[in-house]
Amino acid sequence: MQAPVLSSTVLLTVLLSIGLFFFIRASTKDRIEVAKLVSDQPETSLLEQLQQYFTQRAYRIATVDAASNTVVFEGLVRPSWWLAGFLTGLAAAAFLCLALVLSLLFPSQAQLFPALALLAPAAGYFYWVKSARPEQVLLQVEPLASAENSPQQLVIVTAHRDELAELQRSLRLKSIEE
Repeated sequence: MQAPVLSSTVLLTVLLSIGLFFFIRASTKDRIEVAKLVSDQPETSLLEQLQQYFTQRAYRIATVDAASNTVVFEGLVRPSWWLAGFLTGLAAAAFLCLALVLSLLFPSQAQLFPALALLAPAAGYFYWVKSARPEQVLLQVEPLASAENSPQQLVIVTAHRDELAELQRSLRLKSIEE
């Protein structure tokens, strides 16, 4: 193979490997957001619904502050089997591509390089260990002054963005855009 083609292939492989490394590392990152949601339900029934929702999602009440209407729920984030498998497969493909490039650079040791694919499960393991962590959901309910006669409640939730989307969908809460 010609030297310019080989050097550009090596450069692209190194850059893609760096990108894969950061992709695997980012898979374990916290994605905590704050959402302001509105409900037309009375405060007591809304609080009961929220407590029931989070209990069904394997959260438990950690603290309650009645003065500020704040409740903190705690739960354990479970890693995804699918994502662990996907990351392992992605790492295996990357290691096999790296093995191909290395076998072009060092043809005498070409038989040894496919063994790099045996390192691929480390990506799934890394994700699995880093993703299993305790998570807190901070929930605050306040009365909201509205122009309508029906009282509305403002629900301020600090949680993982997927949890916020599921909460909003399940309880049919409207989002307040800021």
